[in-house]
Amino acid sequence: MSSPDITAAEIDAVNAVLRTPVLSIGPQIDAFERAGAAYVGARQAIGVNSGTAGLHLGIIAADVQPGDMVITTPFSFIASANSILYERGVPVFVDVDPQTGNIDPARVAEVAHDLIRDAGSKRQERWLPRALQLSTSNLQSLKAILPVHAFGQPCDMDPILEVAGRYGLRVIEDACEAIGAEYKGRMAGTLGDMGVFAFYPNKQMTTGEGGLVVTSNDEWADLFRSLRNQGRDVFDAWLNHSRLGYNYRLDELSAALGVTQIKRIDELLAKRERVASWYNNRLGEEELIETPQIVATTTRMSWFVYVVRIKPPANRDDVLKRLAAAGVPSRPYFTPIHLQPFYRDKFGYQRGDFPVTEYWGDVSLALPFSGVMTEDQVDYVCQQLRDAVTHAVPH
Repeated sequence: MSSPDITAAEIDAVNAVLRTPVLSIGPQIDAFERAGAAYVGARQAIGVNSGTAGLHLGIIAADVQPGDMVITTPFSFIASANSILYERGVPVFVDVDPQTGNIDPARVAEVAHDLIRDAGSKRQERWLPRALQLSTSNLQSLKAILPVHAFGQPCDMDPILEVAGRYGLRVIEDACEAIGAEYKGRMAGTLGDMGVFAFYPNKQMTTGEGGLVVTSNDEWADLFRSLRNQGRDVFDAWLNHSRLGYNYRLDELSAALGVTQIKRIDELLAKRERVASWYNNRLGEEELIETPQIVATTTRMSWFVYVVRIKPPANRDDVLKRLAAAGVPSRPYFTPIHLQPFYRDKFGYQRGDFPVTEYWGDVSLALPFSGVMTEDQVDYVCQQLRDAVTHAVPH
């Protein structure tokens, strides 16, 4: 589905670390954090071993306690909602914008109003998971909003930030798919109280495994550095721990890879944008294939995946099978979180709860995509996709 863009410089950087005695937190992590903070324009950056770890740290910093609620989206990779459950909080899902697949800010405002101003009422209940609607005694406060910049396109953040300011809520940006994306000229990940980027091998840049938390809140930055390192504080002696912490450290090998990749980030993003433009040019006029829509508030798209929507009467799952038979990998992207087995069992969600999200889940298809793809490869994928869609229409 995707290949990382690795050069001799990355290999040399990792080999250089292997020739040193420092493989845990050391100079490469410091350098990566400085480069990451400078690139996005945040005061602080903290390296962690995954985007999921970064989101969990944000939930802790937002003081989410058991029963506290966090507004988020059901159209995302499951880690965004799972991070809330790690602290026994309650994800309150909000349906998405039909054009972008990002959380709908108008619904965020409506949900926040009802959860805060009408606590305990029927208006509050209608936003809660079905399993909690008849038993709200364990619910506590609404603490935060966790928007997800899906596919590398920023959410419409200004209305979300206005709601957060009105009600005193924290904003944790899941920018794991959006390094380098810009919203109205401002960097994704720097708009809320904190942002989280992830660098899995299929991302725009990679550290193998790893992530970066960015914030301009110095107290939160100190907390994140302690929590990622088993709860040690900077003043703690070796093996002394001030708080419950986690093994969320980023290692020196991964950081060295990140230092080299982030130096190339604009090149990496430009190469992915070129591949996306090849797809757009070849698929933009297809009647049953809807290409990604870039909205006016997105002043820079950060192309993480290339996701098309297979429009009825063509059947997305049939298209997927036909592509596989032609040697073209593709994936449904995403399966809605609320329809995942664990969330159905725990919260009682059913199909029909979030219709726009479910439509996206039914028709979205991620195509092979990376900055190292050739134009001939894109041509082949597009031709096979056209053929598959033609044969996936019932006759």
